[in-house]
Amino acid sequence: MANDLLITNCSLLSEPGGVIGHRSFVEIGAGRITAIGPMSSSPEPAKDTVIDAAGKLLLPGLVNAHNHCAMTLFRGLADDLELATWLKEHIFPAEAAHVNPEMVYWCTLLAAAEMIRSGTTTVADGYFFSGQAARALHDAGMRAVVAHGIVDFPAPSVPDPSKNVTTVAAFLDQWLGRSPRITPAVFAHAPYTCSPQTLRRAKELADQQGARFFIHLAETQAEQALIIDPQGSTPVRHLAELGILDENCVCVHAVWLDDYDLDLLADSGAAVVACPHSNLKLAAGIARIPDLLGRGISVGIGTDGCASNNSLDMFREMDLLAKIMKLRPLDATALPASAVLRCGTTEGARVIGLAEVGTVAVGAPADLIMLDQRSPHLTPFYSGDLLVYAAAGSDVTTTIIDGTVVMHDRQILSIDLAKVYRQVAPLSEGVRRFAAHRPKPAVPVR
Repeated sequence: MANDLLITNCSLLSEPGGVIGHRSFVEIGAGRITAIGPMSSSPEPAKDTVIDAAGKLLLPGLVNAHNHCAMTLFRGLADDLELATWLKEHIFPAEAAHVNPEMVYWCTLLAAAEMIRSGTTTVADGYFFSGQAARALHDAGMRAVVAHGIVDFPAPSVPDPSKNVTTVAAFLDQWLGRSPRITPAVFAHAPYTCSPQTLRRAKELADQQGARFFIHLAETQAEQALIIDPQGSTPVRHLAELGILDENCVCVHAVWLDDYDLDLLADSGAAVVACPHSNLKLAAGIARIPDLLGRGISVGIGTDGCASNNSLDMFREMDLLAKIMKLRPLDATALPASAVLRCGTTEGARVIGLAEVGTVAVGAPADLIMLDQRSPHLTPFYSGDLLVYAAAGSDVTTTIIDGTVVMHDRQILSIDLAKVYRQVAPLSEGVRRFAAHRPKPAVPVR
């Protein structure tokens, strides 16, 4: 479908907590929103493409602020395990055996299809062979911040760990400015897989290149004991002592924080990404999201990878986050749905360094989704809160990214799904054989 669009007769939610405009139009040109208003002032349908969105709700595309896209291959591989066992005994060996450029490309395309079909238009990815991930997300038509992983041991795309930072530098050189939808970044895996020296070098690279710096941080209660050469008494203090906490630092998970950690994050300008399903599934804990937001810390929401979730549906993620934040203090007002929707759109975009994204406004990038309101579970529709508490990715009918329709009437137009399935099938069969020869996870009998 053509790049210039006129969307007519839609219900419009331009921002979380905002008023729904009924019988509205949105005009798109050159990848951006050029006009918004009531149908009474709609321009003549002279655009190349007109979409009649009667019965549809139009809103900003969702922002998945943390994912390991290619890990779709490991969905359901090792469930019901705590993080250290899951990583060291199952995921790291599976990655060593199966992660290669072909796998990253096709399994990232598979993730892109899942995200497009469930309303995600922007993703922050972090993995290996990230040039292939960037290529896949670009080919899928998605907007993405793609970060290359750094660890201090041999990794699939960096067999010599002494070259971990220089490999990422080459990736940045390759992709900086190459595509308007793909932004390269740096992903230092965690303080327990990267030494202080590696963390400093990785952060210096990110700052020098103007690239976003991501790191898993304070995910589990036991993390402090695992940190390589700890410089502080908590993971957050460790980063602060290394001079890494600042407005270009994105801390993923950030579950185990005390009040002083929260103050350090607030003073530094660092941002946080919450991954509620992953944290619950791995029994990592429940993050203090209302406390983070209360201190003015920007918070996005991520699904994490399919191996620890196992879904990439951001509606599912927002619903869970809103509810568990009420449970912790036994306070139904602890985190309103509108705040959660903001974390999944505008705030999430700001966290990953794309401040223009995540809103429906004149001049903003045209990253939009439409949901079918003619469903029993979305009727009646009084406010955007229902998007958090009742909507699902399967309600999304149309996805538009950078002004281009990549899915319409639930049909993905930017990806040959049949070909993706054909390519992933032999890869998954290899993982199946690999897993069959490994010890089965022990499930304790209570």
